[in-house]
Amino acid sequence: MRWQGQKLGVDDTAALPGMERMDGLVRSVTTPEFAGMTFHEVLAKTALNRVPGASAMPFDWTVNPYRGCSHSCAYCLSPETLIMMADGRHKPLAEVKVGDEIVGTERHGAYRRFVRTVVEAKWPTRRRAFRVALADGTEIIASADHRFLTERGWKFVRGAMQGAEQRPYLTPSNHLQGFGLGAPLTDAMESEDRKQGYLTGMVRGDGMIFHRTYDDGQRVRDIHRFRLALADREPLALTRTYLEDRDIRTDQRPFAVPMGYRPMTAIHTARAADIARLEEHIAVPKHRSSEWYAGFLGGIFDAEGSCSRGILRISNANRELLDLIEEGFAHFGFDAVREIRPNTDVCAVRLRGGLAARQRFFRIARPALTRKLDIVGTAVKTGSDLRVVAVDDLGYEIDMVDITTGTGDFIANGVISHNCFARKTHEYLDLDSGADFDSQIVVKVNVADVLRGELRRGSWAREPVMLGTNTDPYQRAEGRYRLMPDIIGALTENRTPFSILTKGTLLRRDLPILTDAAKEVRVTLAMSIAVFDDATQRSLEPGTPSAEARLDTVRAVTEAGFRVTVFLMPILPHLTDSVVALDHALGRIQAAGAARVVYGALHLRPGAKEWFLQWLEREHPELVSSYRGLYPGVSAQAPQAYRRWLGKRVQPLLRMHHLDGWDEDDHPRGRPQPGLAARTATTPRLGPVRTTASAASARPSVAPASEPTLF
Repeated sequence: MRWQGQKLGVDDTAALPGMERMDGLVRSVTTPEFAGMTFHEVLAKTALNRVPGASAMPFDWTVNPYRGCSHSCAYCLSPETLIMMADGRHKPLAEVKVGDEIVGTERHGAYRRFVRTVVEAKWPTRRRAFRVALADGTEIIASADHRFLTERGWKFVRGAMQGAEQRPYLTPSNHLQGFGLGAPLTDAMESEDRKQGYLTGMVRGDGMIFHRTYDDGQRVRDIHRFRLALADREPLALTRTYLEDRDIRTDQRPFAVPMGYRPMTAIHTARAADIARLEEHIAVPKHRSSEWYAGFLGGIFDAEGSCSRGILRISNANRELLDLIEEGFAHFGFDAVREIRPNTDVCAVRLRGGLAARQRFFRIARPALTRKLDIVGTAVKTGSDLRVVAVDDLGYEIDMVDITTGTGDFIANGVISHNCFARKTHEYLDLDSGADFDSQIVVKVNVADVLRGELRRGSWAREPVMLGTNTDPYQRAEGRYRLMPDIIGALTENRTPFSILTKGTLLRRDLPILTDAAKEVRVTLAMSIAVFDDATQRSLEPGTPSAEARLDTVRAVTEAGFRVTVFLMPILPHLTDSVVALDHALGRIQAAGAARVVYGALHLRPGAKEWFLQWLEREHPELVSSYRGLYPGVSAQAPQAYRRWLGKRVQPLLRMHHLDGWDEDDHPRGRPQPGLAARTATTPRLGPVRTTASAASARPSVAPASEPTLF
């Protein structure tokens, strides 16, 4: 065993880059028991992690005793800071290149305005890391020397009122400038519902479908026509592509316009069968999903929308379409009003809420037309709640990215800023999101003591806490550090209900204290088992217990009186989605005594995708092209058509094995799901919660977050 950095405040030349001197680091440990791994023992300053209020996650609080995962799975992921490009879209900082046009700001007269600027330089740097959290859910990782624009001018992340470090710095009374991004939205995927909604909005908003019968005395002819004419090529090309996906072929030609008007192009067809399919496709469904509404708003905005002088409107004369527009705005919580124009049937639905509402609309609806996304020239007027909630010292020097722009600033996560942004979550320690996430494990050795202190605060309302949503609390490192018993004890002592999601069999070690805890508070447990073929499991999840070992844990937990949910996630296309494989898996789950199953297809977000595809190319090169087709470009989810096909395959098998179960997509995002440590609207009672035998038998198990990050 080798011990490094045993003294605080002393440089360690053998440490990882960026970790030579970190006061929060107690020591770094390597041991033959965990060959190839290094444990960095740190003193945590906080234990409870608040989930942003606008997040899709159906719980408010998490505790993560570890960063990194000694399970060595191939699915782990991290977010990236988003930079606003000159076309109005957002791109991760890692993808921004020298020479790219982005949005900055400049002062023109009495106002600061958004302007185009160019990235002049980009380079890596290392600084001590601080997390700036805003009231709308926006979070940014930056150095102490980084400056943000506030209502009182530029301020550093950290500073002092006097002495050598005296300088203006962020405090909870400050408001950052910009529009913010809030909590992350759901994946930007091109689902079938979204496509259908887009075509409905586009064709019904600005298209022409014509049917007529002509009788010239010699014969009767039925005439059918479809035409869509637009001045902008982007939405026209997208519409044509979506139509071709549905075997609706169109021709393209210039469209005649009066002198002085912008040139227009039309797509058209006179084939009766194609037009019949189109009319069927653009019928408004009785049950409309969020993705349909998002696509519809994007299509109708591309067809009939405007964004002039900072006012977003969608106009039409059709009352049904106007009602649908208002319905779509309301579905996503927007404030909109219908404007009636005198002496005309045309009305407009106007979005209220300023730039923040418009940017949120563009992120949800994702219109194809970038011309209308342009904010260049708009005055900087902050309407979002960008109050600084907290500035937390992460305790480490980390790898960051620094860029220089022509204006000296840029828009990052929706706020006006410049310099030094963190890359990805695990790179807080200059560790990458691939191999280092598996081999460099940060251990918060004092997490239970810190948690006790936080739970004893008078402001703590005993809201449910979720463990296992970031890294597995029962990963192999827990066998060495034994952090979970004290965490469970702290939660139970303070009457705080909690849920645990794990793939680790170490859970069995703590069954006695979990059983005792369940007599005082609500305790819900779930086991993740993705792969039931031993060879594939060892290759894809090295370091994790086998499926049989995890099923034995399900049996033990069930015998202890808990109703256990098994996460059959992720299901891997072409590898674990056959009827034989699914029937085998569900049969074993049922035999182990599980109460219910949550299933879902593989997610491959940036960071995870690169590592998974490397594994796939090594182990199953014949499937690489298929996966690139299922997960093209930045797509993170399998197509909705595949997920529906998967559901039709799994549901009969669930019934056959007498298991309750649901797809992870079955429940609306952001709403509590059965058995999960869900958001609560009221404060639980403060006294002990005794569980009767009947209540214990009805105790639900953990249901999934909108996307468990164990994968």
